Amino acid sequence: MDDYPLLNLFWTMLWFFLWVMWMFLLFRVIMDIFRSDDLGGWAKAGWLILSLVLPYLGVLIYVIVRGKSMGTRDLKDAKERDAAFKAYVRDAAGTDAAGGSTKSSHVEDLTRLADLRDKGAITDEEYQRAKTKLLV
Repeated sequence: MDDYPLLNLFWTMLWFFLWVMWMFLLFRVIMDIFRSDDLGGWAKAGWLILSLVLPYLGVLIYVIVRGKSMGTRDLKDAKERDAAFKAYVRDAAGTDAAGGSTKSSHVEDLTRLADLRDKGAITDEEYQRAKTKLLV
């Protein structure tokens, strides 16, 4: 460790960081090539070959030529994921998207059935059949 100066350690860390960042960018470009809807099969193959055969130049050219559309695709995908998440939360919470009214849940239906059974409005057999239908 004595024969490796501190400045060389910093340079090594810098080069390692730049290499990791370039690998991240390479994988990001390859991922974007495959998810792009506006490219045909041959265009995707051409970009992929360029990115793999001439990695630094291919990635640099791809980011220059298609960088703006990469951003718009990322934004569109983020909006779609956000909308899907919000729809899932609304569905899981049991609220309607338009009015915010609560939908009838299985727990509420089972509670009503138990109240009807306790009041004697339905028999225990009818309660079991209705409960089976609700849970299926």
